[in-house]
Amino acid sequence: MNKPVDPAIEEIKARMRAVLDLQKRANITKGPPDARLRKDRLTRCIDLLLTHQDDFIDAMSADFGVRSRDMSRLTDIAGAINPLKSARAELDRWMRPQKRKVSPAALSVLGAKAEVRYQPKGVVGVISPWNFPVQLSFDAIAGAFAAGNRVMLKPSEFTPATSALMARTLDLYFDEDEIAVILGGPDVGAAFAGLAFDHLIFTGATAVGRHVMRAAADNLTPVTLELGGKSPVVIGRSADMAKTAVRVMAGKTMNAGQICLAPDYVLAPKENLDSFVAEAKAAVAKMYLTIKDNPDYTSIVNQRHYDRVRGLISDAKEKGAEIVEINPAGEDFSQQEHRKIPPTLILNATDEMNVMQEEIFAPVLPVRAYTALDETIAEINARPRPLALYYFGDDSAESEALLSRTHSGGVTVNDVIFHVTMHDLPFGGVGPSGMGAYHGHRGFLEFSHEKAIYRQTANEILAMMRPPYGEAFRKQVAARLKP
Repeated sequence: MNKPVDPAIEEIKARMRAVLDLQKRANITKGPPDARLRKDRLTRCIDLLLTHQDDFIDAMSADFGVRSRDMSRLTDIAGAINPLKSARAELDRWMRPQKRKVSPAALSVLGAKAEVRYQPKGVVGVISPWNFPVQLSFDAIAGAFAAGNRVMLKPSEFTPATSALMARTLDLYFDEDEIAVILGGPDVGAAFAGLAFDHLIFTGATAVGRHVMRAAADNLTPVTLELGGKSPVVIGRSADMAKTAVRVMAGKTMNAGQICLAPDYVLAPKENLDSFVAEAKAAVAKMYLTIKDNPDYTSIVNQRHYDRVRGLISDAKEKGAEIVEINPAGEDFSQQEHRKIPPTLILNATDEMNVMQEEIFAPVLPVRAYTALDETIAEINARPRPLALYYFGDDSAESEALLSRTHSGGVTVNDVIFHVTMHDLPFGGVGPSGMGAYHGHRGFLEFSHEKAIYRQTANEILAMMRPPYGEAFRKQVAARLKP
């Protein structure tokens, strides 16, 4: 039976096509924006965030139920402004054409030149997620605007108040041929991914990323996919266990673990397992004296996700895991206004448990024991390549073994998540955790076309390379065939 047509959906699809046409025509008629206009667009984004920061924090709190206002100001407001300011400061340097070597060098002596110019791709589609809805939208916008593109943004339907606020505020600061926001659910998102963008960036789940890539393939749209996966923590025997536990648990409880880079499981030396559990309990108790009504502890974003996570815990328990709920005040979470899940360790987790098969995206942390480092490398390599890997310890041989013998999008040593905050480092996944990278200069390059330009010498020494082929031609070819 055919699915009935929703007139509202069809109207949104028509608007998307009209906006894309508008922006593509503006590219042709107005040409690439100069540095002044690009900086102006970046500045308008910064002004928007500074002026409406409290409105965005209120909207995110409403969408989550409870979300730490202080964390939101750091991660989503400051976290969005920093890449915009960085791009504005570095833009003149990034935009300069880059000279390249001419080969053979004799052509350079005779006046031939080679260079790369960075040309805007055109219209960049941005599909942003719900977990850091402001930061992950404006981070991509920063790279796209710096590279001189126009933008169409599809924010998440799971944070409707925040997405609606983005649509209203961006409309106040920008014309629709510069940036436009498209609101809607999965049907709209699927149609959005199928538009003929000049580049598309998607941040979200690996399963959805596959659908996005299929939709983009119809138009041969280049894609940047920022996905996720099960990012491991390897604790070396040289690690300071108290410091390790507090840093791991800080990362695991930030945004209630709803972070693509959150530590997803821990591999600890067998003899240090009890020590890690004890220190993890102490670390959580220090950060969160209470949890249930604590405004610093974020809720799970919706009931569906909450039920999924509770199901992961139940499945692990039924299959023999030891469940360690870290609940410093002994609170009752069976009845609560919001969807809060206390930090939960899952000991003796096995591969048969769903918690070791799925990305968790919650404050739930399986902890497994190992006896030799090679076991950790084998386990990591047996799984799909993750977005991040974390190593704790002072053993350089161990850290180098993990760096060289495993694949992950990025690595932080002796902490978690922090590599994403380094704007001079590319951020991206590998294989199932994503493709392409952005942030800083790498983002400028990702959203630019690197146009190769060669200027030929006027000297007719080139005549020897044309028929009829003579001895001079043969000598040139022979010179290129030497080892």
